[in-house]
Amino acid sequence: MSPFPLILQNALPWLLLLLLGVNNAISAVEEYQTYIIHLDHSHKPETFLTHESWHRSILKSLSSSPADDNELLLYSYNHVMHGFSARLTSSQLFEIEKSPAHLATYPKSFGKLLTTYTPKFLGLKHNSGIWPAASYGEDVIVGIIDTGIWPESESFKDEGMSPVPQRWEGTCENGIAFSPSACNRKLIGARSFSKGLQAGGIEISKEHDFNSARDYQGHGTHTASTAVGNLVPGVSHFGYARGTARGMAPAARLAIYKVFWGESGSTIDILAGMEQAILDGVDIMSLSLRINQTSYFTDVIAIASLSAIEKGIFVVCAASNDYGFKTVHNGAPWITTVGAGTLDRSFQATVTLENGISFEGTSYFPESVFITDLHLYYGKGNTSKAICNHKTLDRNEVAGKVVLCDYSTKIEVSQQMMEVERVGAYAAIFLTDESSSLSPNGYSIPSLLLPTASGTLLKEYVTRVRKPKVKSMKFVLTRLGGKPAPQVADFSSKGPNPISPGVLKPDIIAPGVDVLAAFVPKPFIQVGNYDLVTDYALDSGTSMATPHVAGVGALLKAVHPEWSPAAIRSAMMTTAYAMDNTGTILNSQLTGISGTPLEFGAGHINPNKAMDPGLIYDMGLQDYIEFVCGLGYTKEQMSVLIRRTHWSCNHKSINDLNYPSITAVLTSKTRYPVTMNFSRVVTNVGNDTAVYRVHLENIPTGMRISVKPRTLTFTRKYQNRSFVVSIELDRDFPRVIFGFLKWIDQDSHIVSSPMVAINF
Repeated sequence: MSPFPLILQNALPWLLLLLLGVNNAISAVEEYQTYIIHLDHSHKPETFLTHESWHRSILKSLSSSPADDNELLLYSYNHVMHGFSARLTSSQLFEIEKSPAHLATYPKSFGKLLTTYTPKFLGLKHNSGIWPAASYGEDVIVGIIDTGIWPESESFKDEGMSPVPQRWEGTCENGIAFSPSACNRKLIGARSFSKGLQAGGIEISKEHDFNSARDYQGHGTHTASTAVGNLVPGVSHFGYARGTARGMAPAARLAIYKVFWGESGSTIDILAGMEQAILDGVDIMSLSLRINQTSYFTDVIAIASLSAIEKGIFVVCAASNDYGFKTVHNGAPWITTVGAGTLDRSFQATVTLENGISFEGTSYFPESVFITDLHLYYGKGNTSKAICNHKTLDRNEVAGKVVLCDYSTKIEVSQQMMEVERVGAYAAIFLTDESSSLSPNGYSIPSLLLPTASGTLLKEYVTRVRKPKVKSMKFVLTRLGGKPAPQVADFSSKGPNPISPGVLKPDIIAPGVDVLAAFVPKPFIQVGNYDLVTDYALDSGTSMATPHVAGVGALLKAVHPEWSPAAIRSAMMTTAYAMDNTGTILNSQLTGISGTPLEFGAGHINPNKAMDPGLIYDMGLQDYIEFVCGLGYTKEQMSVLIRRTHWSCNHKSINDLNYPSITAVLTSKTRYPVTMNFSRVVTNVGNDTAVYRVHLENIPTGMRISVKPRTLTFTRKYQNRSFVVSIELDRDFPRVIFGFLKWIDQDSHIVSSPMVAINF
């Protein structure tokens, strides 16, 4: 099975290709709207001396064009892009889009500038905390192993950036639709790798990809801008999430390694890309992809990551999007493995019935329309029609109406959407408790998802009233402050780690649902007669969570350049939070109840706290060699993984790997009571003198914890202290129980570690 990037798997198509919307009203009279038109400058006739004269000629040729093209033209662009901005009617826009020179259309949106939105959710501020302390990640080099880059995106502009660090060894390769001149002081490297793919008999599509570092899918552009994108005001997804886009480390440098082509990526090319990133001199390596895994010595990502770690590179990988337990990928202990969490933000539409009752549900419909006084249809008395089953609705009954589709396990919402479109429905309401059951690119007619609890009242109205009507429907509403938040995203892969369950994975969660970031501008969704396009889009998956952690890693590297990759991960994990905004343990979307560290790891990332963790659990290559020795691999297998023919092992217990979390693994053969010991060493990276005392929290019945010593005293910075945790379990337990070990000093440092017992 070929590897694949980790966006949400039920998206259509493979990547969520999400687009900016058109703010227009439903009206018979054509109104002028403002658009940015992206053109292929190679189509410019030689008779035009400048791009602007060509742009003016295009506008003059349009039907109903004013005699003075200054009335339409706003700006002509020849640097940030090739194209122009203009005021156009929908008919004029349609004329331009028929031209072979047309590449993309970007509808202009307006509104109050807000942060969009994850930097604010993570507590990042311009005047305090890790952003100014890290100079926004200045001169840290982040390598993104993905589907390439759209270099013209505003997120990758280099205004105000200093020259490229002299230590940089990378380059920007020439290729199809990609010139080395596309790189700058922000995007300092771009390469592609496809020999493995082509050797396997798979050719690079000329229609659906570029044989170069240029991104066609959008996945790599999105992850890159999430990690290190520069500040770009006034972006949105069809008006949703409007505000200023910026990456976690906006002053960091970016290097791109394209290893995925369409839906295919060869492990040969992934390995080559990671190899080149190491040679080029990246500080951070981010991989939002995974391969099938059976053991660490057969996993090229694990192998290459260990080499990177040895050279001081912080490696971050996505946990995967496989929903269930024991599905986590990229779980080697030298990799920082990232799960996905939600934000407290949602995107909504409202529907008001003729009787005045209003409902609010989830919607990503890409137009700011206001619908009034339409008949409401519901297939009462016919179960197949009620659930909008395939080829059951009658166009004569449904066309031009708002259709209510009941919840059913027999049909997906996307299939219901196809059915209501088939019969000419004007709008639709789908009853479901899964707010993600229709991907954002699926809202091709005005529609919303309504919880089944609300649906009860709605169905009561539509079945009792002789001629039920919808008084109004309103779209493009962004809500903040939702509770509970964050939650563990339902799709986020969960532990235990199938290869080494004694290492808790994922390590941490970060925002991974409806993340707004740069995207590839190409047609995505058709509404009416128009293909809508965006250069910033919402996307979901552990792919989106991973670059958040990579960007925060860049910030920590800037503040603490001497820290090892293990130290950076430790700082993130021990300062993460496991309580949501209601004051309870992070909830799991999948189960609907409080989650466990198998879902959220140490908790949700907290960048400002990670800058000053107090203590760290440090490790180096020898620690990982000791760990691998305990897995029972042969000499040949060991040599493959650690790239050596000679090594030494002290035969330490796997339980003594100096990890920031503690996991006791039990089986059906375990005899109770049982006691397991875990040795750890912490390094003082806080004040010169400090006294830490142990605190135990959330310890469940049946689990007894002892810690020796209970006090750790430090007299200088970088001093080490060791301790031993004993976990005693007096009886069998279902699947997983957990608590927290916290070291707290006089300066309010809280160094937290989850303690987990699993019985799978």
